[in-house]
Amino acid sequence: MCGPGNGKFDGEAAASLDEELWVRGLDYVGGWRDAEDTSEELLHALRAAGLDTGDLRTRADAAADGSGVVRLAVPVEAARELAMLVRVASARLREAG
Repeated sequence: MCGPGNGKFDGEAAASLDEELWVRGLDYVGGWRDAEDTSEELLHALRAAGLDTGDLRTRADAAADGSGVVRLAVPVEAARELAMLVRVASARLREAG
C-alpha cells in the first residue's frame, strides 16, 4: 500500500478504518485496487520526469462512495521540485498548443 521506501503513513491507515462509514454493497476493494495501481503509475511517471521519488510516499485508499483515492506525502523540497515540473510541463503544452 506504500510507495518506495516501504514507508507508511504512521497510524493513519488503521485510524481511517475507524473514521469511515462503510456502506453495504459498495465495492471499496475495487476502488482501493484502482488506487493502488494508480499510485504506482504516479510514482513511475514522477521518476520518468526526473523527480527523485525516494522520499515520496503514496497510500491507496477508498473514499466513502467506494471510489479509489491516492494519498501522496511529499517533503517540502520534493513538493517544490514537483511544482516546478508541473509548471514547466504546462508551459510546454501551452506553447505546443
